[in-house]
Amino acid sequence: MINVQKYIEIEKRRIGPEYPPYVVAELSANHNGKLDRALETLVMAKEMGADAVKLQTYSPDTMTIDCDNEDFQIKGGLWDGYNLYKLYEWAQTPFEWHQALFTKAREIGITVFSTPFDETAVDLLEELEAPAYKVASFEVVDLPLISKIAKTGKPVIMSTGMANLAEISEAVECARDNGCKDLLLLHCISSYPAPIEEANLRTIPDMRDRFSTLVGLSDHTLGVTASVASVALGACFIEKHVTLSRADKGPDSEFSLEPSELRDLCSSAKAAWLALGKAGYDLKPAEEANIKFRRSIYAIRDIDAGERITSDKIRIIRPGYGLAPKHFQDVVGRKAKAKIKRGTALQWHYVD
Repeated sequence: MINVQKYIEIEKRRIGPEYPPYVVAELSANHNGKLDRALETLVMAKEMGADAVKLQTYSPDTMTIDCDNEDFQIKGGLWDGYNLYKLYEWAQTPFEWHQALFTKAREIGITVFSTPFDETAVDLLEELEAPAYKVASFEVVDLPLISKIAKTGKPVIMSTGMANLAEISEAVECARDNGCKDLLLLHCISSYPAPIEEANLRTIPDMRDRFSTLVGLSDHTLGVTASVASVALGACFIEKHVTLSRADKGPDSEFSLEPSELRDLCSSAKAAWLALGKAGYDLKPAEEANIKFRRSIYAIRDIDAGERITSDKIRIIRPGYGLAPKHFQDVVGRKAKAKIKRGTALQWHYVD
């Protein structure tokens, strides 16, 4: 079995369990057909604390054919009534936008990468020097595409929504056999939105152990609860759809985060990671000031030298400057070596 990577690196940002969660703002189709809106979303993601923005690189012709046969019709859900070609025509991020998006991202200092949906998209992204690649859940069965992506030598982030264990195994093997050294698998429920009760986040550590990869979450549930909870289960990469405003509508707006929610995700995911800390039972720095308020043994009456110490003359009380409570019965019945005043923290040198 291949050892789990300690981290992968995308544009000098290390991603792994020892580093804060890597938060990716998924632009998807929420530009609503406007390049200016796409560019504005890049800026928003940077300002809200995201590590990267992810694009989708396809055209309707690279995704499907313009056909009205029953097979190509969408029934139910957010995109009810569309055929596939019309949906992708509406939702595409045009190839000719990509240069401007990559240039803007580098100008403002946020990483941008993409999901290619065919080999021509990989070629375009290579020309733009994309630092990593995402394999979409729907394409995890497209082994020729995975092979093409893996041969770039860039880190590969692979979503696993809808894929069964055998299909994930084939995709992972394909990526590794074609030169992928840095692989990260994303648990994903490919429903839009995904019901929170079907998030099944316990798959995350299981996936890590089965495939010896870094793991993360591509989250389509509403809100940020699932994303933040995933950090406690080992997710070091979180992908979430974002929009400037759900009120503006758009193909993916219903299950996308608005700017303030993205900011909350970034801060909460990091806080969850910080809270994990490390296993241990030593006194923590934050506890040091309070240890004095634990209980210990104190004299509650004046006790003369030579007087026997009885249980009505001492008590286990706060604060904790005296002998530990476990010594109470060891002290009872002994004599005082010197006068002990009421309110004195009992120590062994007071006891015969």
